[in-house]
Amino acid sequence: MSSSSDSSETRGGRSRRAELKRHYKEKPPPMGMFAVRNRANGKVLVGTSINLPGALNRIRFQLELGAHENPALQQDWQRHGADNFSFEVLDELPPSEEPREDPRAELEVLEALWLERLKPYGEAGYNTPPP
Repeated sequence: MSSSSDSSETRGGRSRRAELKRHYKEKPPPMGMFAVRNRANGKVLVGTSINLPGALNRIRFQLELGAHENPALQQDWQRHGADNFSFEVLDELPPSEEPREDPRAELEVLEALWLERLKPYGEAGYNTPPP
């Protein structure tokens, strides 16, 4: 049997959940640079995303399915196992008071800096070297 106070808590809980959901949808996800590191051999994949948590989840999911687009990364994942990989946020674009029209230019600058710093090519990483 439910009392009226239980009913008001349920309504209050629902409105709180609705408020949290609305706030989540209004708040853009963090964007910036990420790295997938192979701790067994030191290689790294560096990338950018306008949704860092989503990108890292997608990459992990693709690797677990055996369907990642980077064959060397996928092969090392199969060889060394998930426990030998870390998924890291390297850098985030700071939140902006005004909505960003197109953050890609800012992400390209960040990417150039991190690629220069880490040089994740050949034996050091999974990125394709610049031309």
